[in-house]
Amino acid sequence: MPEPTIDSATFTELQSAAGADFVSELIDTFLEEAPPMLAELRASLAAGDAEVFRRAAHSLKSNSDTFGALRLGAMARELELKGLAHQPPPDATALDALEAEYRRAADALAGLRDG
Repeated sequence: MPEPTIDSATFTELQSAAGADFVSELIDTFLEEAPPMLAELRASLAAGDAEVFRRAAHSLKSNSDTFGALRLGAMARELELKGLAHQPPPDATALDALEAEYRRAADALAGLRDG
């Protein structure tokens, strides 16, 4: 059975703690802020800027985990931990996979937000 895009227990717990209306606002913010984070990952990879790369991966991981986008969070965590110092360093293929998973998570979150 494939892993769900959004872990329902995590998402339900977030809604219970923060309220559905606030979670909708958080989703909107995530959907606005994640694409620039993904672009920052690509730019920092190209520039060899390990600190910016690590910070962007960390932010994406934390935000993803908050909503229960656990696969996206795990992928971002792996990039954060390995960073640019890992041999071989991540390449565009890893970022392509991350972006594809982000699109799945974004679609799922938009669906949950819109009911």
